[in-house]
Amino acid sequence: MTSLSLFDPSNDLRHDASDVRTVLVFDGSFEGWLSAVFYAYEHKLVRTPLLIKAAHDHVDSFLDEVVMVANDADKATRVLTRLQEMLSVRDVIWAFLSEDPMVYTHLFRVVVYQLDNPHRRVMANFAHPDVQAVQARIKKVGRERHRMQAFVRFEDTVQGVYFAKVNPDFNVLPLIGDFFAKRFADQSWLIFDVVRGYGIFYDHHDPKAGVQDIVDIDETMLTDHHAFHSDKEPIYQRLWQAYFRHVTIKERINPKHHIAQMPRRYWRYLVEKKGR
Repeated sequence: MTSLSLFDPSNDLRHDASDVRTVLVFDGSFEGWLSAVFYAYEHKLVRTPLLIKAAHDHVDSFLDEVVMVANDADKATRVLTRLQEMLSVRDVIWAFLSEDPMVYTHLFRVVVYQLDNPHRRVMANFAHPDVQAVQARIKKVGRERHRMQAFVRFEDTVQGVYFAKVNPDFNVLPLIGDFFAKRFADQSWLIFDVVRGYGIFYDHHDPKAGVQDIVDIDETMLTDHHAFHSDKEPIYQRLWQAYFRHVTIKERINPKHHIAQMPRRYWRYLVEKKGR
């Protein structure tokens, strides 16, 4: 992998209307994006107008030259190893999980920028448009991760598994698994992202297995989860709702501030908000 200078006009990555863009399309996975980055260098596309898009975001255009990039584990590992040497992989992954259609191109340009400036902390240069875009997405994902840690509400089921549905704006389940595994290490639980159709599962009987991704769950759990409630769950919910009623100081209720701290889009799965 070679580095190229972004500050050389011949290396300008911006798209000119007269240029035919190359669009590298990957399958949407992180490994797929790493493979696309490798492909760009392997085929010397860094100096050309280039976009990297996930397959689910791509729309065909006769002005673009589209290349479907297959996943390649070896090439992805080589890119990841290089990233670990020069950038915070945590930052790269957080921005990637924003699922913004343009973030994959912004991240690629930051990689190029860093390779051009190996002795500089490019992520600290907020004046750079791609760094600025990546940092903005990292901030959004971090805020959503924090909110999911606070707004997940488990419900006790007859299977002995605590179940929670969430609908985050970003794909933050990979970022909250360890938090809940430590906090509820003595319980089995499942958090399901209804937007993306997958969940994370922890079995306290087999802690060595860690937090696992899960896709196939009983459809009834999503459409009528009350059917799976344990006998104690209605009692738990009444107690939780009573707790919130009693700790509320009516004279200090500030609806505007309340919604700012707890946006309405989270209320759907909050026990304390049911019936409001």
